[in-house]
Amino acid sequence: MKAVGRMNRPELAAWVQEHLRSEGVDAVLCGGACVTVYSGGKYVSMDLDLVHTGLLSPKRRLIRKVMNGLGFTEKGRCFEHPETDLFVEFPKGPPAVGEEPVREILTRREATGVLKILSPTDCVKDRLTWFYHDQDRQCLEQAVLVAQANRIDLDEIERWSSVEGKSGEFKKIRDLLKGKGG
Repeated sequence: MKAVGRMNRPELAAWVQEHLRSEGVDAVLCGGACVTVYSGGKYVSMDLDLVHTGLLSPKRRLIRKVMNGLGFTEKGRCFEHPETDLFVEFPKGPPAVGEEPVREILTRREATGVLKILSPTDCVKDRLTWFYHDQDRQCLEQAVLVAQANRIDLDEIERWSSVEGKSGEFKKIRDLLKGKGG
């Protein structure tokens, strides 16, 4: 087993997810850590957002038990481990992008277990949610990084943007999102 301090983000997330699954908690990696993974490190997030996929939230004490068993300590809303600068958070689930549930969760094998992660398309939608509704330009930049490095479904992002009431904003940024799959 690789030491926690030597694990990269996907390995650490998969390791935690495997232990959560063993206790009946299914979670998916969301947020900025997905951008780090899909941008090849051009954007760096120091937290791992693990969002449970079920309709009912797992009890915090169960998450605390699993995380403590892995050597993490709860500090406010997040869990820290003495061997890494990365920290883990558990935002409310199930995973959604704007007003819609996440459409596609991918699984990939890591040295530490199976990682569940948003698809590149849903990662872009997640970042655009913050851009559309909070005018967060950094999140637009993150969406562009993911789009440029991965195949994304631009038609799906356009459809979703319309549902979010942001067709006009999408038209202004569409060309920026034309990357590998655009």
